[in-house]
Amino acid sequence: MSKKVAIYTLGCKTNQYESNAIIQEFIEHGYEKVNFEEKADVYIVNTCTVTNMSDRKSRQILRRAKHKNKDSILVAIGCYVQVSNNLKKEIPEIDILLGNNEKKDIIKYIEEFENNRKEEITDISKCSKYLEFGTTTYTEKTRAVIKIQDGCNNFCTYCIIPYARGRVRSRSLKNIIEEIKKITKLDIKEVVLTGIQIAAYGEDLGENLRLIDLLEEMNKIDGIERIRIRFIRT
Repeated sequence: MSKKVAIYTLGCKTNQYESNAIIQEFIEHGYEKVNFEEKADVYIVNTCTVTNMSDRKSRQILRRAKHKNKDSILVAIGCYVQVSNNLKKEIPEIDILLGNNEKKDIIKYIEEFENNRKEEITDISKCSKYLEFGTTTYTEKTRAVIKIQDGCNNFCTYCIIPYARGRVRSRSLKNIIEEIKKITKLDIKEVVLTGIQIAAYGEDLGENLRLIDLLEEMNKIDGIERIRIRFIRT
Protein backbone atom coordinates (compact mmCIF):
# COMPACT_ATOMS: atom_id res chain seq x y z
CA MET A 1 0.00 0.00 0.00
CA SER A 2 1.39 3.41 -0.98
CA LYS A 3 2.06 6.06 1.64
CA LYS A 4 -0.25 9.05 1.76
CA VAL A 5 0.76 12.71 1.72
CA ALA A 6 -1.34 15.81 2.38
CA ILE A 7 -0.34 19.42 1.89
CA TYR A 8 -1.86 22.69 3.07
CA THR A 9 -0.78 25.84 1.26
CA LEU A 10 -1.09 29.33 2.71
CA GLY A 11 -0.37 32.62 1.02
CA CYS A 12 0.46 33.54 -2.54
CA LYS A 13 0.43 31.89 -5.97
CA THR A 14 4.19 31.42 -5.67
CA ASN A 15 3.62 29.13 -2.71
CA GLN A 16 0.92 27.32 -4.68
CA TYR A 17 3.31 26.71 -7.56
CA GLU A 18 5.91 25.29 -5.20
CA SER A 19 3.30 23.10 -3.49
CA ASN A 20 2.29 21.73 -6.90
CA ALA A 21 5.94 20.93 -7.63
CA ILE A 22 6.29 19.19 -4.27
CA ILE A 23 3.13 17.10 -4.73
CA GLN A 24 4.24 16.13 -8.23
CA GLU A 25 7.52 14.83 -6.80
CA PHE A 26 5.74 12.83 -4.10
CA ILE A 27 3.45 11.24 -6.69
CA GLU A 28 6.48 10.36 -8.82
CA HIS A 29 7.94 8.64 -5.73
CA GLY A 30 4.83 6.48 -5.29
CA TYR A 31 2.90 8.50 -2.71
CA GLU A 32 -0.84 9.03 -2.88
CA LYS A 33 -2.08 12.60 -2.44
CA VAL A 34 -5.02 12.94 -0.06
CA ASN A 35 -7.04 15.83 1.32
CA PHE A 36 -5.48 17.55 4.32
CA GLU A 37 -8.45 16.57 6.47
CA GLU A 38 -7.84 12.87 5.81
CA LYS A 39 -5.44 10.53 7.56
CA ALA A 40 -1.97 10.70 5.98
CA ASP A 41 1.55 9.47 6.60
CA VAL A 42 3.06 12.87 5.83
CA TYR A 43 1.49 16.28 6.45
CA ILE A 44 3.12 19.34 4.88
CA VAL A 45 2.21 22.92 5.71
CA ASN A 46 3.59 25.47 3.25
CA THR A 47 3.51 28.55 5.47
CA CYS A 48 3.10 32.29 4.86
CA THR A 49 4.31 35.24 6.93
CA VAL A 50 3.09 38.41 5.19
CA THR A 51 0.82 39.43 8.10
CA ASN A 52 0.20 38.50 11.73
CA MET A 53 -2.95 36.76 10.53
CA SER A 54 -0.98 34.51 8.18
CA ASP A 55 1.49 33.69 10.98
CA ARG A 56 -1.37 32.71 13.24
CA LYS A 57 -3.08 30.65 10.53
CA SER A 58 0.19 28.81 9.86
CA ARG A 59 0.49 27.91 13.55
CA GLN A 60 -3.15 26.79 13.73
CA ILE A 61 -2.83 24.46 10.74
CA LEU A 62 0.42 23.00 12.03
CA ARG A 63 -1.07 22.25 15.47
CA ARG A 64 -4.12 20.66 13.88
CA ALA A 65 -2.32 18.28 11.53
CA LYS A 66 -0.82 15.83 14.00
CA HIS A 67 -4.20 15.14 15.63
CA LYS A 68 -5.27 13.21 12.54
CA ASN A 69 -2.42 10.71 12.83
CA LYS A 70 -0.04 10.87 15.78
CA ASP A 71 2.41 8.62 13.93
CA SER A 72 2.62 10.87 10.89
CA ILE A 73 5.56 13.06 9.91
CA LEU A 74 4.72 16.76 10.17
CA VAL A 75 6.76 19.03 7.93
CA ALA A 76 6.70 22.83 8.17
CA ILE A 77 8.12 24.66 5.18
CA GLY A 78 8.12 28.11 3.63
CA CYS A 79 8.24 31.77 4.55
CA TYR A 80 7.10 31.65 8.17
CA VAL A 81 9.63 28.91 8.86
CA GLN A 82 12.31 31.00 7.16
CA VAL A 83 11.92 33.99 9.49
CA SER A 84 10.62 32.48 12.75
CA ASN A 85 13.16 31.70 15.45
CA ASN A 86 10.75 30.06 17.90
CA LEU A 87 8.51 27.84 15.81
CA LYS A 88 10.10 24.62 17.01
CA LYS A 89 9.58 25.64 20.64
CA GLU A 90 6.03 26.85 20.04
CA ILE A 91 4.92 23.70 18.22
CA PRO A 92 6.92 20.67 19.40
CA GLU A 93 4.77 18.37 17.22
CA ILE A 94 6.71 19.54 14.14
CA ASP A 95 9.15 16.86 12.99
CA ILE A 96 10.92 18.65 10.13
CA LEU A 97 11.50 22.35 9.55
CA LEU A 98 12.62 23.45 6.07
CA GLY A 99 13.27 26.93 4.73
CA ASN A 100 12.49 28.15 1.23
CA ASN A 101 15.81 26.92 -0.19
CA GLU A 102 15.19 23.42 1.18
CA LYS A 103 11.65 22.90 -0.18
CA LYS A 104 12.92 21.31 -3.35
CA ASP A 105 14.62 18.45 -1.46
CA ILE A 106 11.76 17.68 0.90
CA ILE A 107 11.61 13.96 0.07
CA LYS A 108 15.31 13.59 0.84
CA TYR A 109 14.79 15.12 4.28
CA ILE A 110 11.78 12.90 4.97
CA GLU A 111 13.73 9.78 4.00
CA GLU A 112 16.56 10.81 6.33
CA PHE A 113 14.19 11.49 9.22
CA GLU A 114 14.58 9.01 12.11
CA ASN A 115 12.60 9.96 15.21
CA ASN A 116 14.55 13.19 15.64
CA ARG A 117 13.52 16.64 14.56
CA LYS A 118 15.23 17.89 11.43
CA GLU A 119 15.91 21.55 10.75
CA GLU A 120 17.44 22.96 7.56
CA ILE A 121 17.06 26.70 7.08
CA THR A 122 19.88 28.36 5.16
CA ASP A 123 20.45 32.10 4.93
CA ILE A 124 18.31 32.94 1.91
CA SER A 125 19.85 36.41 1.60
CA LYS A 126 23.03 34.73 0.33
CA CYS A 127 21.20 32.89 -2.46
CA SER A 128 22.02 34.56 -5.79
CA LYS A 129 20.50 32.11 -8.28
CA TYR A 130 16.92 30.98 -8.88
CA LEU A 131 16.14 27.65 -7.25
CA GLU A 132 14.80 25.45 -10.05
CA PHE A 133 12.00 23.04 -9.15
CA GLY A 134 12.15 21.39 -12.56
CA THR A 135 9.21 21.06 -14.93
CA THR A 136 5.99 21.26 -12.93
CA THR A 137 2.86 20.13 -14.76
CA TYR A 138 0.76 19.07 -11.76
CA THR A 139 -2.33 21.22 -11.25
CA GLU A 140 -5.80 20.67 -9.83
CA LYS A 141 -7.27 23.48 -11.92
CA THR A 142 -7.92 24.24 -15.57
CA ARG A 143 -5.12 26.81 -15.57
CA ALA A 144 -1.46 26.34 -14.68
CA VAL A 145 0.60 28.54 -12.37
CA ILE A 146 4.14 29.22 -13.63
CA LYS A 147 6.75 30.66 -11.29
CA ILE A 148 9.20 32.91 -13.17
CA GLN A 149 11.19 34.59 -10.38
CA ASP A 150 11.68 34.80 -6.64
CA GLY A 151 12.73 37.44 -4.13
CA CYS A 152 12.53 41.22 -3.81
CA ASN A 153 15.17 43.97 -3.61
CA ASN A 154 13.00 46.78 -2.21
CA PHE A 155 13.35 46.19 1.56
CA CYS A 156 10.38 48.39 2.44
CA THR A 157 10.31 49.19 6.15
CA TYR A 158 6.88 47.58 6.63
CA CYS A 159 7.57 44.36 4.70
CA ILE A 160 9.22 41.10 5.70
CA ILE A 161 9.19 39.47 2.26
CA PRO A 162 12.86 40.14 1.32
CA TYR A 163 13.93 38.39 4.53
CA ALA A 164 11.67 35.41 3.83
CA ARG A 165 12.33 35.15 0.10
CA GLY A 166 15.72 36.77 -0.44
CA ARG A 167 16.78 39.05 -3.28
CA VAL A 168 15.51 38.99 -6.86
CA ARG A 169 16.42 35.77 -8.69
CA SER A 170 14.98 35.18 -12.16
CA ARG A 171 14.29 31.81 -13.73
CA SER A 172 15.89 31.13 -17.10
CA LEU A 173 13.69 31.90 -20.08
CA LYS A 174 14.55 28.52 -21.61
CA ASN A 175 13.22 26.58 -18.59
CA ILE A 176 10.04 28.63 -18.43
CA ILE A 177 9.27 28.08 -22.12
CA GLU A 178 10.00 24.34 -21.86
CA GLU A 179 7.62 24.02 -18.92
CA ILE A 180 4.83 25.88 -20.72
CA LYS A 181 5.23 23.72 -23.83
CA LYS A 182 4.80 20.58 -21.72
CA ILE A 183 1.74 22.09 -20.07
CA THR A 184 0.07 22.66 -23.44
CA LYS A 185 0.27 18.88 -24.05
CA LEU A 186 -2.12 18.49 -21.11
CA ASP A 187 -4.65 20.63 -23.00
CA ILE A 188 -4.24 23.50 -20.54
CA LYS A 189 -4.79 26.75 -22.41
CA GLU A 190 -4.33 29.34 -19.67
CA VAL A 191 -1.23 30.08 -17.58
CA VAL A 192 -0.73 32.41 -14.62
CA LEU A 193 2.74 33.91 -14.23
CA THR A 194 3.72 34.37 -10.61
CA GLY A 195 6.68 35.49 -8.54
CA ILE A 196 7.46 37.85 -5.71
CA GLN A 197 8.50 40.90 -7.76
CA ILE A 198 7.54 39.98 -11.31
CA ALA A 199 8.27 43.43 -12.74
CA ALA A 200 11.94 42.81 -11.90
CA TYR A 201 12.10 39.65 -14.02
CA GLY A 202 15.42 39.36 -15.87
CA GLU A 203 17.23 42.27 -14.24
CA ASP A 204 19.61 39.90 -12.42
CA LEU A 205 20.44 37.73 -15.44
CA GLY A 206 22.69 40.21 -17.21
CA GLU A 207 21.16 39.35 -20.59
CA ASN A 208 19.17 42.55 -21.21
CA LEU A 209 16.09 40.38 -20.65
CA ARG A 210 12.82 41.77 -19.34
CA LEU A 211 9.28 40.60 -18.67
CA ILE A 212 8.08 41.79 -22.08
CA ASP A 213 10.67 39.53 -23.75
CA LEU A 214 9.30 36.52 -21.88
CA LEU A 215 5.73 37.43 -22.81
CA GLU A 216 6.65 37.71 -26.48
CA GLU A 217 8.27 34.27 -26.43
CA MET A 218 5.23 32.80 -24.69
CA ASN A 219 2.96 34.31 -27.30
CA LYS A 220 4.69 32.17 -29.93
CA ILE A 221 3.63 28.91 -28.24
CA ASP A 222 0.73 27.15 -29.92
CA GLY A 223 -2.02 26.16 -27.52
CA ILE A 224 -1.77 28.97 -24.98
CA GLU A 225 -4.83 31.18 -25.36
CA ARG A 226 -4.60 33.32 -22.24
CA ILE A 227 -1.74 34.62 -20.10
CA ARG A 228 -2.43 36.11 -16.69
CA ILE A 229 0.15 38.00 -14.64
CA ARG A 230 -0.20 37.86 -10.88
CA PHE A 231 1.65 40.85 -9.43
CA ILE A 232 2.45 40.24 -5.78
CA ARG A 233 4.92 43.09 -5.60
CA THR A 234 5.73 45.79 -8.15
